[in-house]
Amino acid sequence: MQKFQKGTRVAFQGERGAYSEEAAFLFFGPWIEVKPCKSLSHVFEAVERGKVEFGVVPIENSLEGSINETYDLLLGSNLHVSGEINLRILHCLIASPGTQLNDIKTVYSHPQALAQCRKFLEDLDCELVPTYDTAGSVKMIKDKKLADTGAVASERAAEIYGMKVICRAIEDNPNNYTRFFVLSEKDSPPSGEDKTSIIFSVKHVPGALFRALEEFAVREINLTKIESRPTRQKPWEYNFYLDFEGHRSERKCQDALKVLEKKSIFVKVLGSYPKAR
Repeated sequence: MQKFQKGTRVAFQGERGAYSEEAAFLFFGPWIEVKPCKSLSHVFEAVERGKVEFGVVPIENSLEGSINETYDLLLGSNLHVSGEINLRILHCLIASPGTQLNDIKTVYSHPQALAQCRKFLEDLDCELVPTYDTAGSVKMIKDKKLADTGAVASERAAEIYGMKVICRAIEDNPNNYTRFFVLSEKDSPPSGEDKTSIIFSVKHVPGALFRALEEFAVREINLTKIESRPTRQKPWEYNFYLDFEGHRSERKCQDALKVLEKKSIFVKVLGSYPKAR
């Protein structure tokens, strides 16, 4: 496992206590310097402009699916994916000290967090207000001294802002994980247990996608994910985001990518990186 120096700068989206920050500490260690960013695009910008060495961005949730904004930003960026993190998401209902569960009339959080706690929140019978960040919702309740108000966020967010955890593990499904990408100026060297992420597009003709994917099948390269996103250039035409096992420097991966380039309109390698533990 790669070791990172004390003071390594890492950007993430959200306020201190966000799950993205937790993922950054999990990957890099507790000694890093973190830079909270208002949006995902600001995380990309911070790495591109050299304000930080790395960025951490969510790419998909095991229950709610892909983070489309991250996929779109990867298409337009020259940054590489140099790592991945799988983080278990454990949601808490958080409020000001002294608040009781039956006091809560309004709950703030990121839309995905609210969706992941749908059953608990329906039983609570309160107003749900989406915000840009889980931890940011906790910070807002504290700063504005909002009464009868809760937030869905991590237990760490409650600790950071001196708030009260009313209920723990309120998510509907315990198999709730978010996968994060680590962004940097270059990808990682081979580790022996790697994955590669690419974007490609094929002609809008019958069999084009099948012929592209068969290059991996004939070389026995395991595909771990494929996702389509609109090209935004022509209606109903798509770019495909593909993850496969192996490092792009491996011979069979090199061969598959070379032939894929001949069968595709374009191919962009986002990076190769060690598999998340």
